[in-house]
Amino acid sequence: MTEVIRCSWAGMTDPMYLRYHDEEWGRPVRGDDLVFERVTLEAFQSGLSWLTILRKRENFRAAFDGFSIEKIAAYDENDVERLLADPGIVRNRAKVLATLHNAKAALDVPGGLSELVWRFAEPGAPVPATMADVPAITPGSKALAKELKKHGFSFVGPTTAYALMQAIGLVNDHIASCPAR
Repeated sequence: MTEVIRCSWAGMTDPMYLRYHDEEWGRPVRGDDLVFERVTLEAFQSGLSWLTILRKRENFRAAFDGFSIEKIAAYDENDVERLLADPGIVRNRAKVLATLHNAKAALDVPGGLSELVWRFAEPGAPVPATMADVPAITPGSKALAKELKKHGFSFVGPTTAYALMQAIGLVNDHIASCPAR
C-alpha cells in the first residue's frame, strides 16, 4: 500500500488548515469579489503565517463587507479608523489603505478583475514531486503582478501574485502524491 503524502505546508495539525488545503487551495475561484477577497487576504498575509489569516478570515469578511469591491471602493477615513480598531483582523494601516486603493482600481479593470487574473492561468505547469519543486515566483506571477500594478494595484508583488495563483487554481501546486491534487 502506497503512503498518502499531502503537501507539507498545511501542517496537518490544525483542522482549519487541513480543510483549507484539502477543499480550497488550488481549486478554481472566479468572480470579481471572490478574486478580490483572495488578492486582499494574500496581501494581508505578507510577512505573517497563512494560518493567522485563515483564522481571521470570517472577521475580514465581516469587516470588509464580504469583500464587495463596490462597497470597499466607497470607504472613507471613518472606515479606515473602524478597520484599524477591529481586533478581529490584522490592523496594518498600509494594508488597509492598499485594500481600499485596490478596490478602486478593481472597479476600473476592463472586463473585471476575475477575467484579468484568469488570463494568467498555467494549466500545463509541471506537477511538483515535493514541495521543494514548488517555486515562489514564476514568469507568470511576475507578469500578473506587473499587470495588476499597471491597473493601479499595490501590495501585489510576484510572490504575492504566485500565492494568489496557487490559492485560486491558476496553477495546481499540490504535490503528485497529495490526495487533494
